[in-house]
Amino acid sequence: MSMYDLAGKVAVVTGGTSGIGLATVGMLLEAGAAVAFCGRSEEKLEQAKNGLLARFPDARILASRCDVLAPEQVQAFAAEVERELGKAAILVNNAGQGRVSTFASTENSAWLDEVQLKFFSVINPTRAFIPQLEQNEDAAIVCVNSLLAIQPEPHMVATSAARAGIHNLVRSLAYELSAKKIRVNGILLGLVESGQWRRRYEERKDRSLSWEQWTARIAAEKQIPLGRLGRPEEPARAIFFLASPLSSYTTGSHIDISGGVCRHA
Repeated sequence: MSMYDLAGKVAVVTGGTSGIGLATVGMLLEAGAAVAFCGRSEEKLEQAKNGLLARFPDARILASRCDVLAPEQVQAFAAEVERELGKAAILVNNAGQGRVSTFASTENSAWLDEVQLKFFSVINPTRAFIPQLEQNEDAAIVCVNSLLAIQPEPHMVATSAARAGIHNLVRSLAYELSAKKIRVNGILLGLVESGQWRRRYEERKDRSLSWEQWTARIAAEKQIPLGRLGRPEEPARAIFFLASPLSSYTTGSHIDISGGVCRHA
């Protein structure tokens, strides 16, 4: 059963071929929205689209290859969305991975790469879709961020700093875009199951441990109060809430999805 009826709405999800992005696409489709999503791999896009059509055979889905760091590609994607599905009312900025490095081991070029990835994976899609969003009622932008934004880790210094910038950017955008009746919010992720964790599991030394046992051990090491990693559908539910009229009086806010790891109010 859908949490909210989004029939007639067009939603866009960047980085939508797997994990949280794909789970979010599924929830938006289940609620009746037409959904466009993008990624850099043609193969993953095709696999994701086929899987979604098997679940939602009558859904309006657009899967497009697009590098969100290339402004011209994002503008072309936005034009394609409007042409094929209509004007977007929802934009979910979900792209970018973390960089493991300390201050001493992070070269200047790595700092620049990290800042470019984190900022422009939000800036480019937001710029491209604002003209569509401002023509819709209940328009919303949701940015997928990390708990590192407010609770940095020394082994991820560049990512933590860049994530803090995005946390600030969400608040700034919320204020500026309120004049256009566009809400802007974000989520702050802790550790969530992903392809990266699955690869690490396959490479584990102790082959006696099941996936549940192995992830429970990680949760204990990371002192996650709920004792496990998050599942992709859990942050996707928070994204859905912030993207839909369920949160119609919420902007400039962040939801903590960390299993209790957050030590800040």
